[in-house]
Amino acid sequence: MDLDGVKGDYISDIEIKKLRKIPDERGTIYHMLRNDDEFFKTFGEIYFSTVHPQVVKGWHLHTLMTLNYAVIDGMIKLVLYDERKDSETQGNIMEIFVGEENYMLIKIPPHIWNGFKGIGEKKAIVANFSSIAHDPKEIFRKDPFTEDIPYDWMIKHE
Repeated sequence: MDLDGVKGDYISDIEIKKLRKIPDERGTIYHMLRNDDEFFKTFGEIYFSTVHPQVVKGWHLHTLMTLNYAVIDGMIKLVLYDERKDSETQGNIMEIFVGEENYMLIKIPPHIWNGFKGIGEKKAIVANFSSIAHDPKEIFRKDPFTEDIPYDWMIKHE
């Protein structure tokens, strides 16, 4: 996968595509997902989550829901971890830097741990077009700094 802002090891079944922004003097249209798009399967709900700079939200894993994330304002570091026993990419970690500077749609299937951190100097707004309505019975959570997932949320000076 050769996309700007995607780092780490590929995780199978993760799909990413660049999205269109159409600006003019009145403002900007942000495309996300249409029912004739190959990413679209079913509609459960769409919701928005905000994250403040340097705050981590995660880890969480859905057993049924497919997530379709786009960040319409601000920037986040989205981190994915594959713990699936039957996956050829088990143990892999992906970092995806997404937001107003790198507008993309990220499709995350069930059973992938994910979390995100606000980066930059302003609050980020994350949209999720999910495949099912929220159901607290199908989500698992872990502390963002758990040792169960081999990831450090600190800035990496490369």
